[in-house]
Amino acid sequence: PNSRSFSIQSLHDTLDPMSLIVCTGGGTGGHIFPGLAVIEELRKREGTDVVWVGSSRGIDRSLVEGAGVRFVGVPSGKLRRYLSMENIIDMLRVVAGFFRSLWVLARLKPAVVFSKGGFVSVPPCAAARVLGVPVVTHECDLSPGLATRINARFARDVLVSAEETVGLLSARARPRATVTGNPVRSAFYSASAERGRAFLGVHDPAAQIVLVLGGSLGARQVNDLVRGALDSFPAGCFVAHQTGPGGEPAVPGGYAPGRYRAFEFIRSEMPDVLAAATLVVGRSGANTVWECAATGTPMVLVPLEKGSSRGDQVENARFFEDRGAAMVLTGQDATAARLVKAVSDILSDRERLGRMAAAARELGSGRAAERVAEIVLSRAGGCQ
Repeated sequence: PNSRSFSIQSLHDTLDPMSLIVCTGGGTGGHIFPGLAVIEELRKREGTDVVWVGSSRGIDRSLVEGAGVRFVGVPSGKLRRYLSMENIIDMLRVVAGFFRSLWVLARLKPAVVFSKGGFVSVPPCAAARVLGVPVVTHECDLSPGLATRINARFARDVLVSAEETVGLLSARARPRATVTGNPVRSAFYSASAERGRAFLGVHDPAAQIVLVLGGSLGARQVNDLVRGALDSFPAGCFVAHQTGPGGEPAVPGGYAPGRYRAFEFIRSEMPDVLAAATLVVGRSGANTVWECAATGTPMVLVPLEKGSSRGDQVENARFFEDRGAAMVLTGQDATAARLVKAVSDILSDRERLGRMAAAARELGSGRAAERVAEIVLSRAGGCQ
């Protein structure tokens, strides 16, 4: 307790509340990385300070501090909509998180709280409402998650990635909704296909690159599909495969010169690798699809289906498919044979590839991080 108090006191003594923005959210990288994209834009405004309030457990601290952002941990519990004994323990964590957030925000006195969603964000947003601090919340997915629906009750602005999401908000929240797109780090807009090819070791300019992504933690279904499909992929393509930590590569040893290379996780090189990719095969989490949009990369999406999730990935995938940027494989269509056909058909049709790339690029053209940052700053009184 003493070290935590000292940490907050140190922040309080060194920060100007009139220019301080508290960001919150997390639980997964899907909530944290878009938040970091907004922070990147906020930091371009001279005199603006940012502190992230997130979960004292999990990956939140390492991702945020790894980006050079000051982090304050609070207790957090998952918001479940089903019966579980864990609900009792997690409810106590949520209550503890609220009171801890109340104390942290009362000490820091931020000009605004910006939430990127996730169960971690609810206690800080509720505490901000009690203290009279303006709240701005953003939802990545097509349908609002439970945390966003709760936070919308406290928020001055409810930011969403697509027009369709507005109609899924409560009647009270809709008048406060603004469509911004999903924030993506600026590196994806300035990515270099040449650097991406060099990183992958693809020196043949005619080679088509298929980038397989299962999300930052991998996806067993995607990995298994690629393992079953790889030998039947078009002969001229190179497959770069992010397996996730501990994921088994499709080729023993993870490397086949001129044809396949496996990575547990692609870090800072990901923007360049996406720019180099001819086609992406992967899940349809919000980060994946909107980062592909920023680089104008066509997609074959294998969403995590309802039952294994709340169905948000299926909705994201269909949104991009309906706009011509992706092809979706679900249910009985999610087989190695169907994946081979989808990849082969798309790679062999240059006109189709061009249309899909243009559709993706159009969806990602809004520079959402800049727009979100402007709205957050306006609620903070335009701190510059």
